[in-house]
Amino acid sequence: MNLKEIEARLQSLVEVDLLNLLPGRKVEDVIIQKLAAAIQLNTLPDGDGPDVAPDIYTLVVHPDTAAKWQNQQLLAILLHSIATVAQEAGFRFKITPTISVSSDKRISLDDAEIVASHRSEPMADTNATPLDTGSLDDSKLPENAFLIVEGVKVFPLTLPVVNIGRRLDNQLIIDDPRVSRNHAQLRTIKGRYVVFDLNSTGGTFVNGQRTSQSVLYPGDVISLAGVALIFGQDNPPPRPDLKETAPLQRNAVDRPTATLKDQSTAKFNKK
Repeated sequence: MNLKEIEARLQSLVEVDLLNLLPGRKVEDVIIQKLAAAIQLNTLPDGDGPDVAPDIYTLVVHPDTAAKWQNQQLLAILLHSIATVAQEAGFRFKITPTISVSSDKRISLDDAEIVASHRSEPMADTNATPLDTGSLDDSKLPENAFLIVEGVKVFPLTLPVVNIGRRLDNQLIIDDPRVSRNHAQLRTIKGRYVVFDLNSTGGTFVNGQRTSQSVLYPGDVISLAGVALIFGQDNPPPRPDLKETAPLQRNAVDRPTATLKDQSTAKFNKK
């Protein structure tokens, strides 16, 4: 199934279920479109079988509209439609998919974002709840974390999920032909940022090693098909694995100090 077919099938499933369970309710077209794109763009190949669809979906909306999405029946309809379309498209899930709602005041009242990703740690089926309506926990964000882009720009990491690539809807936009439209994602897990490769063409590397996912520590060098990003924190946490790894060593006084204020999306043009 191509993107238009996935979108049309999602629309059909959602409308039927809403008519049966929640008459009078409507899911905006923008959410259907972004759900379809999220499924297709974040599905990963698996050499052992069918491609693997993302199993974590987060609907991010403005705080003033978040309440109407906290309806468990409505979320169940969306989740059921996601699972049905993914399976009809020939994809599979490694674990039971979940959906949650988060709010962001920077999103307009009539818009929404869909964040789709793959769980980094196996989760027993008995613990895989199909619905989780809690918000992303900003209190667990690593303190004072940032990325240095190509050695000259600092991008503060202030969100629990940061998508990186050439597409304009990424939080960090890198306008370089080597970078895929949706190249990588940073996600907070257990108080640390983890970088995930999103099936990019040029690959994602951490300290010279290609990776599909990797926990980040201060000083780690991320390469997106040759575009260098350095992960840092002003107050780095202990790193117990220094004996086995050799991250780039940088002194704080040598670090660029350019800052970006109150921006959730930044664009860097390769010169």
